[in-house]
Amino acid sequence: MKPVKLFVTFLGLGNLPKMPGTWGSLGAAIIYYAISLLLGPGTSLLITCLALALLFSCLTIALGGLAERIYGKKDPSQVVTDEVAGYFLSVAMLVPVAPLAAGICAFFMFRLFDIVKPPPARWIEKLKGGWGLTLDDIAAGIYACAASHAVFLFLLPGWIVQQAP
Repeated sequence: MKPVKLFVTFLGLGNLPKMPGTWGSLGAAIIYYAISLLLGPGTSLLITCLALALLFSCLTIALGGLAERIYGKKDPSQVVTDEVAGYFLSVAMLVPVAPLAAGICAFFMFRLFDIVKPPPARWIEKLKGGWGLTLDDIAAGIYACAASHAVFLFLLPGWIVQQAP
């Protein structure tokens, strides 16, 4: 059970007091920024973010039911790899934007949509096991990506550094 807990808590970030989802998202944001420094904005960053979103989604779906049994409740707050998946999805399509600006905007937008859970995210959350645990965060990631695009297209166009890949 220890490897499962280590994974679903994203190396323990989900065990931090208060706002574990925010800690998990922040961990993902830091990793995103480090990767963006290595790869720069562009197709490689897009593919890497999408691959990480897919990897964390699949593993969280697969382990979600087990994690719920380990923690004794549906969608336990300690499980934050769903937030990691959602964050990487929210920032993936922002590759034409300066990475620091993209990472910060996506972080706040993702946290907003993850907390508010506009439809259908709230309904998706009711699915059983890892599906409900993960897919509501994927929905939040899609909303956050769209909202972040709006911010950079209409409010902060100066932060766009290249054409989309």
